[in-house]
Amino acid sequence: MTRADWLLTAGERGNAATRLDERHPDGSAWSEGNRARALVHGAAYFAELLAGIRAMRAGDLLLFTDWRGDPDERLDGPGTDIGTVLCRAAERGVIVKGLLWRSHLDSLHFSEKENRHLGEEIEEAGGECLLDLRVRPGGAHHQKMVVLRHPGRPELDVAYVGGIDLCHNRNDDATHRGDRQSLPLASAYGPHPPWHDVQLALRGPAVGDVEAVFRERWQDPAPLSRSPLTRLRELLHREDTSAGTLPPQAADPAPCGTHTVQVLRTYPNRLLHGYPFAPDGERSIARGYLKGLRQARALIYLEDQYLWSPRVVDCFARALTTHQQLRLIAVIPSVPEQDGRLTLPMNLIGRITALDELRRAGGDRVAVYGLENPAGNPVYVHAKVCVIDDVWASVGSDNINLRSWTHDSELSCVVLDQSPDLREPSDPGGLGHGARLFARELRLELMREHLDAPAGAGQRAQDALCDPMTAFDAFEEAADALDTWHEGGCRGPRPPGRLRRYVPPDLPTVKRVLATPLHHVLVDPDGRPLGLRRRNAF
Repeated sequence: MTRADWLLTAGERGNAATRLDERHPDGSAWSEGNRARALVHGAAYFAELLAGIRAMRAGDLLLFTDWRGDPDERLDGPGTDIGTVLCRAAERGVIVKGLLWRSHLDSLHFSEKENRHLGEEIEEAGGECLLDLRVRPGGAHHQKMVVLRHPGRPELDVAYVGGIDLCHNRNDDATHRGDRQSLPLASAYGPHPPWHDVQLALRGPAVGDVEAVFRERWQDPAPLSRSPLTRLRELLHREDTSAGTLPPQAADPAPCGTHTVQVLRTYPNRLLHGYPFAPDGERSIARGYLKGLRQARALIYLEDQYLWSPRVVDCFARALTTHQQLRLIAVIPSVPEQDGRLTLPMNLIGRITALDELRRAGGDRVAVYGLENPAGNPVYVHAKVCVIDDVWASVGSDNINLRSWTHDSELSCVVLDQSPDLREPSDPGGLGHGARLFARELRLELMREHLDAPAGAGQRAQDALCDPMTAFDAFEEAADALDTWHEGGCRGPRPPGRLRRYVPPDLPTVKRVLATPLHHVLVDPDGRPLGLRRRNAF
């Protein structure tokens, strides 16, 4: 197996303007010698992030981007709210720089007010946090990263990339009782929505790649907003609208592991003036999936917040049609986050049509599940994870939809472990590439949780899940048992596992007709140039 079998080359990224690949001595589109760890759940991520920030000292560098930031969100108990933690770091002399999506008005259930307050706190403490609206109309900056650099102590350098924002709802753990600091979702999730999410911790040269992504956005000379109204508001609130100087980027941390990491992004084809680092946009996340899916033979394991848009799932459907032994497991939210009379159909129509296409292609080889916690409440799946044949593993901010693949800014990392996993089947795809430790362990960790199979269970039971067919059947059996228990009035002991088979609700024809154009315009817009849209290419 070569890295180019699974990963994009620099030319395949489709964006010659970025310095992300040219910064590597050999011009490759990935970095080698990294150590990646999956932090499953916000509680694990927040506790580690808190310890890392508290260990920083004067002259260290802390960079972050986020979709939403709530300054009062506690990382790990009282006195650890994110605003205070970042401000104390800045007061110690840590160089703190942040980019937050300015977002829409809070009356539309977004987060302009919270983001502005977090930025104000950081600025008052000596850091710098800009509210960034350099997006397409109706678009968002959805990247979620934190980079901690330590001049003179590069062994401490780390970058975090994934789906977890520094905000309410995210601080949950494997019990899925929900974050006590909660924002409302659809009523089915209750006052404290149970939340399932994943973040990636990276050490090694890939830290420099993630930092380079931040620097490209930070050094964009375009104004933070083109809107006259927003620019007037900036003046009235005396907001910082000019990015300060960053210290020169330090050398990348030394190699420290066996993981090759490729950083992938989405940037839209921005109207009028594009990004200087992506003048025609970048769709390397979509291209990375397309290349990885061409290798899929045994099992695609997905966890995704949305999983909609037939124009996106078409590549999954092609793989299922081409390879008749290929199976797909998807774990998604049982209920969309919004359940209003207008918003619910807008959210459902994309998922219904996408799942119809997948099932036409794969039939009973496609299995889709929701999650519930031990109390029987649905769990909101916010994770963005894909594992293909226990070789290719992706964790990021991107969802399986057009918005994430073409329209908003997104950041994802693909991990290709050079260490083989010798447990049988040692080559599930049958291509001679062999299963890889990181990808397989990530899949098994997530599966064990959903099956209520603790990590300390018998080795034989754990190893059995390595087999794609066994894993596929185990999910099916667990979901069937739990569904049957519910249908029988919850009598007797509750079966182990948290899986419920997902059955899309019926949507009347009138609602389908009304919801479809709204879905395309508001929920899942397309950020590609017209020529690519016509060819459904990325």
